[in-house]
Amino acid sequence: MHRTFYQYLMTQRNPNSTESVAEFANNAFFDQQFPKQSTDFHEVSQYLELNAGYLPSMTIFDESWQAYLASEA
Repeated sequence: MHRTFYQYLMTQRNPNSTESVAEFANNAFFDQQFPKQSTDFHEVSQYLELNAGYLPSMTIFDESWQAYLASEA
């Protein structure tokens, strides 16, 4: 993989959008502890489960991760 999940997620930012992935990206941008260098699903998933009160459903992360993998293929 050439870029981290965080780098991919930042391409989904849109402060004017109410779409769940855009809101996830917008909130992750302001999360100083987000594992920005990670390309590991379990590391990012565990971090989000324990620390990301801004993510209403892990399904949003799962779908974003699949889109990330597809973008790297």
